[in-house]
Amino acid sequence: MKIKDLATSEKPRERLLYKGAEHLSNAELLAILLNTGRKGFSSIDIAHEILSTVDSIHYLKKLTISDLQNIKGIGTYKAIVLKAAFELGERMHSGSIESQIKITSPQDVATFLMGEMQHLTQEIFVALFLNSKNIVIKKQTIFKGTLTRAIVHPRELFNAAIQWASNAIIVVHNHPSGDATPSDEDIQTTKRLIQCGEILGIDIIDHIIIGNGSYVSLVEEGYFD
Repeated sequence: MKIKDLATSEKPRERLLYKGAEHLSNAELLAILLNTGRKGFSSIDIAHEILSTVDSIHYLKKLTISDLQNIKGIGTYKAIVLKAAFELGERMHSGSIESQIKITSPQDVATFLMGEMQHLTQEIFVALFLNSKNIVIKKQTIFKGTLTRAIVHPRELFNAAIQWASNAIIVVHNHPSGDATPSDEDIQTTKRLIQCGEILGIDIIDHIIIGNGSYVSLVEEGYFD
């Protein structure tokens, strides 16, 4: 059935207008973004096709422009609109989470990032920028590396810290091997970042390595003494 054949009260845009966005299904919200369908299929039909390509709406952001264009009825313009909407939703979600996270221990960091980082096949380096109350202002990926190595440049890290007016930083990276044991390079990198932070007056308060279901805090291991 085409959208125009639905009763006015059942059309997604009208339902949003009169009942509120919270009353619409995921497919209806996507249909509004799509605006039009294709021959024989409504925008809601296409929305259901998009949703069928992912396990949950949390994975919509991972769809590329090409992925979206592979769905018949979605051209470049619609793919761009959808991609922009998914990215904006992700940023809003991330911001709301970060504003509630207070770091009191390495376990807090592990709880926050383990699910996101433990199964990555590429090494990434993430910074948590904290305010004076150790509440996360911003979580930001600073570097992405190869399978076994991330190249960390203090300049990029501390430029971001200044941008976010951060009082302190916790740095986190993953080991794709699953073994969270710090390497000699991890230890040397940590010492270099601590020294740079001391010059700038921005403390590096921990470096946490994420493995497969495990983590190592370099503070707890005594490398910050």
